[in-house]
Amino acid sequence: MTTPRKISSNAARRSEASRRAILTAAFDLVHEVGYAKLSIEGIAARAGVGKQTIYRWWPSKGTVLFDAFLMLSDEPDGEAALPDTGDLEADLKTVLRATVAELNDPRYDEPLRALNTEIAHDPELAAAYVERLDGPMKELKKQRLRGAQRAGQLAKDLDLDVAVEMLWGPLLNRWLQRSGPLTPEYADTIVETALNGLLPRR
Repeated sequence: MTTPRKISSNAARRSEASRRAILTAAFDLVHEVGYAKLSIEGIAARAGVGKQTIYRWWPSKGTVLFDAFLMLSDEPDGEAALPDTGDLEADLKTVLRATVAELNDPRYDEPLRALNTEIAHDPELAAAYVERLDGPMKELKKQRLRGAQRAGQLAKDLDLDVAVEMLWGPLLNRWLQRSGPLTPEYADTIVETALNGLLPRR
């Protein structure tokens, strides 16, 4: 009675080991050779699996890369939250500075750019990105802003979706277009401009 369960358990472990090997191989290879030269064949060879093993789980190299990024960006404890010290400006600066550091990390730059390119051309991947990564992350950001609203630090009728775009959009735009340096000081300026507004103070 126990033999089938053992076989099933061993197969599941082998399957998960293969999956992680594939995702790690995809992430490493795109950094080494670039997305244009990344191939299912190359990923399979690096991971030590057959091409059909990859195609059984993913329809394209873009979807493999997306899952690879998700695997490496998972929180160790399974939870994530923006800091809430009671000082909204300081907390937002901390988060945007961390975003700057990640975007400037050479290990993440090429995979992230490749992923953004694929999202722009693949509606199914774009939908998966919104559902599995962008949507949940946006909700975490909005939760922090809701806390600031409850504390009287932000207007109660503030459009939180627009607020999130105002805070994180400039960073992503500058990174994607390579239109200027991404620095902690630039992150601070975004926060200060968003919170203090564009109109002169009375």
